[in-house]
Parts: sequence; C-alpha cells; structure tokens
Amino acid sequence: MSKKKTEKPVKKSSQTKIVKGRLDISRSGMGFVIVEGAETDVIVKPHNFGKAFHGDTVRVQVEKESGMGKRTEGVVIDVAERKQTDFIGTVEIHKNIAFFIAGSEKPIPDFYIAPEKLNGATDGSRVVARLVRWDKNDKKPQGEIITILSAKNESDMAMKEILIDAGFSLSFEEAVLKEAEALLPKITREEEKKRKDCRDILTFTIDPADAKDFDDAISIRNLDNGNYEIGVHIADVSHFVKTDSILDKAAYARATSVYLPDRVNPMLPEKISNELCSLRPNEDKYTFSVIFQITHRAEIKHKWIGRTLIHSNHRFSYEEVQETIESKEGLHDKPILLLNSLAQSFRRERFRNGAINFSSQEVRFTLADDGTPIGIVIKESKEAHQLVEEFMLLANRTVAEYVSKIKSNKEPIPFPYRIHDTPSEEKLLPFAAFARKFGYTFDMKNEMEVASSFNKLLKDVKGKPEQHVLEQLGIRTMAKAVYTSANIGHYGLGFENYCHFTSPIRRYPDVMVHRIVQECLDKDLKIDKKMEEKCKHCSDRERGAMEAERAGNKYKQVEYMKQFLGDEFDAIISGVSAFGFWAETAEHKCEGLVSVRDLSEFDDFKLDEADYSLVGLRTKKRFRMGDKLKIKVVAANLTKRQLDYEWVMESGKALEGLKAGKGGRKNK
Repeated sequence: MSKKKTEKPVKKSSQTKIVKGRLDISRSGMGFVIVEGAETDVIVKPHNFGKAFHGDTVRVQVEKESGMGKRTEGVVIDVAERKQTDFIGTVEIHKNIAFFIAGSEKPIPDFYIAPEKLNGATDGSRVVARLVRWDKNDKKPQGEIITILSAKNESDMAMKEILIDAGFSLSFEEAVLKEAEALLPKITREEEKKRKDCRDILTFTIDPADAKDFDDAISIRNLDNGNYEIGVHIADVSHFVKTDSILDKAAYARATSVYLPDRVNPMLPEKISNELCSLRPNEDKYTFSVIFQITHRAEIKHKWIGRTLIHSNHRFSYEEVQETIESKEGLHDKPILLLNSLAQSFRRERFRNGAINFSSQEVRFTLADDGTPIGIVIKESKEAHQLVEEFMLLANRTVAEYVSKIKSNKEPIPFPYRIHDTPSEEKLLPFAAFARKFGYTFDMKNEMEVASSFNKLLKDVKGKPEQHVLEQLGIRTMAKAVYTSANIGHYGLGFENYCHFTSPIRRYPDVMVHRIVQECLDKDLKIDKKMEEKCKHCSDRERGAMEAERAGNKYKQVEYMKQFLGDEFDAIISGVSAFGFWAETAEHKCEGLVSVRDLSEFDDFKLDEADYSLVGLRTKKRFRMGDKLKIKVVAANLTKRQLDYEWVMESGKALEGLKAGKGGRKNK
C-alpha cells in the first residue's frame, strides 16, 4: 500500500515570493495559477492545492527556479476569493456518516455532511451542497445540503447545472431572505423631507411584456419657459440595501442577475427586486433620478441629480409604445412621440460624435409550461427600445461626468466607470483587409476615423450578401467593455465619461454608483481603496453570467432542433476554424458545426485565416464566413450542447465534380 503524499510547505528564503492569481485545475488534476501580467503560469501539484478549488483566486508561495528549462512551482497558502461555494453532486451515506461527492469534471474533494445538515437528503440523492467551512485542521471540507434536486425534467436540471458551474447560487441563504423580509415599503415623513417629490408628474415605465422588475421610469412635463422637464428615475436600491449588510454581501457575491431562456437567477431576493424596488404602476416609490431641462431641439439646458419620490402612472410594454410611435395615437401618445423625437435626435448626435452603430438582434425562445422550446422569435431593436436606451445612456453619461469632476486631495475619486477600449491593430488590420475585398475601405489614421469608417461600412453593407459576415467580424474586432476606476472613456458609445447607474436591481456596479453619487452630493466622501478589486470582481461575474446565458441559449437551441433531425435548412456560415465551419440556420438562428471530417469525402480542406474560409486543396472549393448554403441536421447532443450539421450540395453535377477531384488524386 502506497503512503499518502503529505503537503510540504515551501521554505521561505530570499528567493521565494507570494503571487496572487486564479487556480485552473486540468482534468488530469494538475494545477496552474494564472497570474495577471506574468509570462508563465505557476505550476501547483495536487498535494499543494491547500484549501483551494478550481477557479478560486489564490495566493501562492513561489520558489524561483534557476535551472534551465525548469518551470516555476508553488504552494497555495491562502484562498483570496472563492469562484463558487455551491456544487451539484450526490450524497453517499455509510453507517451514519454522510459525504457529498461533486459531479464536476474538475477534481473537488468530498464534503463531510453532518447528519443535521442533510436537510432530508438520503443515500444517492442528487443535491446542491454548499461549502460551509474548511478549517485548518479539517481533513475534508464541511458542507450542508441546501437543495434536493427533484428537477421537473432534464432541461430544468441542465439550467441549474449551468448556473452552478458558472459560480452562481441557486438560492439565497436564510439570513439574506430574513433581512429582505424585514424591510418595509412605507414612505416615511423623514425620507420625504430628504427627497424631491415628483409624484404629481406624468411618469411611466417601458419594459418587456414579461418583465417583473421595473428599475427605470421616465417622467415628462412642460415648463413655463417652453422647455420640457424630463426625469430618468431609477429604483433606489441603496436605500434598502445598506453597505456591508448581509443583503449587500450577497448581492456583491453575485454582482449580477443571470437571464437564462426559462428563468432569471436574481442578484437580489424577489422581495426587493419584484416588490420593494420595482417601479410598479400606481405605487409611490423611492428613486434616484437625473432630471433634465431640454428644448424641443434636444438641447440640454440644465441637469439635476438626486433622490426623489415618484408615482408611476402606467406600465407600458415595448410593443405598446412601438405601436403608438408607428400609428401616432394611443394612451399618452403626445408625450411618447415627443420623447421618441428627442431620443432619435440624441441617437443621431451620438453617431456624429463617433459612436458605432452596430445593429442588435435578439433570439428569444417561446417556451411551453415545462420549459420546452416550441418556437423562436427574433427581436430587433426598434424605436421604442431606442427611446428607453437613449435616455438611459444620457443618465449614465451625466452621472459619470458629474463624478469625474470631483476630486479628493486633487486626485479623482475611486469610482466604477464603464470603459470600452479602442480596437487593437492586431484585430483591426485583418478585418480592414478582408472588408477591402468587398470594396469597403478603412481610414485608420485616428480613433474617430476608424469609428466613422465602421459606421459608413455598416450603412453601406445593409441588404448586401456580405452584411452578416462583416457585421459579425466587426463586432469581434471590438474590445470587451469592463468596470474599472481608470477612466479611459467608452469608445463604442463615443463618450468620454460613462458608468452604469440605471439598473441597480440587476447590476451591483449601479448600486456602488448610487452610493458614491450620494456621498458626492452630501460632500461626505468615503474613499474606497478596494474599488479596483470590486470592479474586477463585477467584470468577472458579468463574464460568468454571459457565459451561462450563452450556454443556456445553446442548450435550448439543441433541444429545439432535435425535432428536425434529418431535415434540411438554408443557412449562413457564421464561423470557420481548422476543424470545420459553423453554420446558422436562416429560419431559427441555431448554430451547428460542419466538421472537416465530413467534408473529406470531397476534398482536403485547410483554413485560410486571412480570408475567414476553408479551402479545398484540389477543387479550390471555398467555404467562407458569410456564405449561404444548405445544411442537414444530423445530431443534437444535449449533454455537450452541440448541434452537428452536414453540408448539402444543391447540384448533382457539382457533387460529381468534387468526387472526381478526390478520385483523381487517388488514381495518381
């Protein structure tokens, strides 16, 4: 019997140092700590993981290697931040001793579960377990069962697993729910005195038809000087969620709500998101507002920021507002048409000032009661959406501009700006070269000209065969927007100052923004030295939510397309790689892979990176991103969330020609 390997701490010397990074554990069990800015990862052997799991941010004690070819190795000495504390797996009970066995692909130690922490789970139960603690002297982590997974169906289980794998808890702890339940909606006299009262001004919300959390409202009234007073009113979450409270810590840990096709995993308990803070019609609500005086020519004459009281008169859906815009009649038609006219003016001005006009298209699933997808709806951004978007952008920009001018000891105050960097030359040059093949030129002498070239291309390409490919590739050249206290502006929007202020029910950075703005208004600044760390956490959680949302959508695509196995559809090539190309069906916008293995019957295909295409070595047949073609659905794997398609040749003669090309090579 082999002896168990014990942890050997790294001896401290002048050659050791401590670094911080993210632990990535491979399927083989070896660990690599990815340190930002470092050229190489730090190797950590399994017996040196300490109390860390895959994805955790850890501190590692490192020994410098002086020998040639040796890799840097280290030992985890501390877990700075857990990626996740909830895990899906099964319970095993042996002689009244219970353990939780995680179902993760990555190695995770079994949790010891005390009998009183089983919460009804029995041997073999599929459960969600939460890590409670892992003390220094504990051989195993200690956990508790928080949910027994009696999933309605396979799809329900898959959505839960997607959330858990992305590091999001499926439920709130009892203490969090208790704190939320204790909060009262009553408008107090004390608060009334602190706020501007806007309850007698026409106010309404515009949201998706199925929304439950209304975090923004717009008010409008005529002023005696001929201008309009337009208020952007945002749910005052920070009034209820106090800094460092149990609720606040839970919201920060999630940092964002996650929107899957059949559910929302909220950042805050429903008592707050759907009741206390939701700007429901015919209810008085606490809000944080930006109020503008605007002329009929869309000139902004005055701005005011502060806490308010509002009373929403009506709850509109986007579809209702769009109908009013198109028909020029309906409930509150004059205010809606005026707001739309101003929004379109702001929009034109943004694009003149360098914003990039990427069009957005959203694919939504129509679901049966059990969550099964029964249809697909493609939603495009219309003027009703743009009306809300422009006023939210204006409020976000105004708040960021206000805070950017405030200094503490002659230094900018730490603040979670939303920034978007300029495209890198590395991505831009190949895209510009590819666009040139279609006759579109790029002026790259400065950032403004690049934005102008993008907008000209996006306008000129409308309705052309190459529209899809150039729009998709254009989006891919863009940097990712993130939160940071280093304010470099937002390139895509063309703003020097920008932040997120308008969605505090579903985004934690907005809550931070509200608090800091109030400190500025009160002239009582509390400088947060951990702001950059908080920004990074929020950016990471946003990325996790986006990955979960993509995985959820992909699962529903596969679930939906299973019914079409063997059927043929028109499609467009949406991506290429050395191992095949992806095609998206024109009818459903569902993407699947056509493998080079399946194409090898006709020819050997190689990737031409500069042309975003696969090219046949003998036939010169080219599959280029953006090309239209016909595909057959051949496999739908729900476990892997993967669709496999086959290319369908529409011409028998072409097929013979390709086969002849293949045969000709063999005969030689």
